[in-house]
Amino acid sequence: MTDRVRALLITPDSELLTIRRIRPGQEPYSVLPGGGVEVGENLETALARELREEIAATADIHSLLLILDNRADRQYFYLARPRSWSADPADRDGPEFSDPSRGSYELQPIQLTAGAAAAVNLKPELLTQFLISHLNASADLFALPDLRTGQTAALSR
Repeated sequence: MTDRVRALLITPDSELLTIRRIRPGQEPYSVLPGGGVEVGENLETALARELREEIAATADIHSLLLILDNRADRQYFYLARPRSWSADPADRDGPEFSDPSRGSYELQPIQLTAGAAAAVNLKPELLTQFLISHLNASADLFALPDLRTGQTAALSR
């Protein structure tokens, strides 16, 4: 099983930083910054590395909000406040930027609303459902339980 980490990065302007993926032969979609955990890395170290690679970001992790498990991989979704980030391609690195066949990765801030989250075709779908349900309920994401404290809330898809 592969572990993956992703960040819900909420800016001071209440925007969610997403990455718009444009791949040959596919409809555009959005994902949260993050990626695979390498051998020997813990989850939060992997998240920090992925944020640096993908959007030149540093962030303060607030909590672990969601874990999605589909038997092939397990994704950990962290809530964080970015201290800095960049959309400049010169500031970003990693294998996804050196292989043109992987398509483009464009930083796309969106307003932290249910409508905006639905409009960008955010993947995976269970994350979108989780986010929209909490935003529709006017929930403060920073008040939700931190799953690092031992509470069980993994969802299978």
